[in-house]
Amino acid sequence: MKNSDKMKDNKISHKSKGEDLVVQPKNDAASELKDLFIDSLKDIYWAENALIGVLPKMVANATAPSLQSAINEHLKVTKIQITRLEDVFNFLGEKAEGKKCEAMAGLIKEGDSILEETQPGAVRDAGIIAASQKIEHYEIATYGTLVAFAKTLGENDIAKLLSKNLAEEKEADCVLNDVALNSVNIKAVRD
Repeated sequence: MKNSDKMKDNKISHKSKGEDLVVQPKNDAASELKDLFIDSLKDIYWAENALIGVLPKMVANATAPSLQSAINEHLKVTKIQITRLEDVFNFLGEKAEGKKCEAMAGLIKEGDSILEETQPGAVRDAGIIAASQKIEHYEIATYGTLVAFAKTLGENDIAKLLSKNLAEEKEADCVLNDVALNSVNIKAVRD
């Protein structure tokens, strides 16, 4: 038996209930890492811009001053992150434009649901923190991947810029965690 025949025999069929699980790419699908990198930058650019509109709503619905302060601070940081992303696009010779981030859109929708499903006060504050940390974790994963892509592509200056955004997202997550553990969650149990 030739090697090619062995390979055919060992190939696993990925069919489930008669449906092919292999996804066919779109005509404009990324074929190189740089294409995927730029597409991912557009995704996070959209996400960060969407947050600029959402964070004030979270502040308006939060009651704990420490939570309001943390979100307001992150709003300022998010605006700086958007500027950094625009710098990244410029370094790449690309137009800074967003592409709808379905993940962020879903996280924002979930955050809205939490607001609707909680009464104002500490319990809602705990919900806002939970929704915010889900967003931070998504951003941490995204920026971590973008930094790795940039390094792989030899774009070390871009990797440094994106690493700043990554560090700020990690810091925001830590601040939210501290607010939750040191005040909001404790108060939510009492209320």
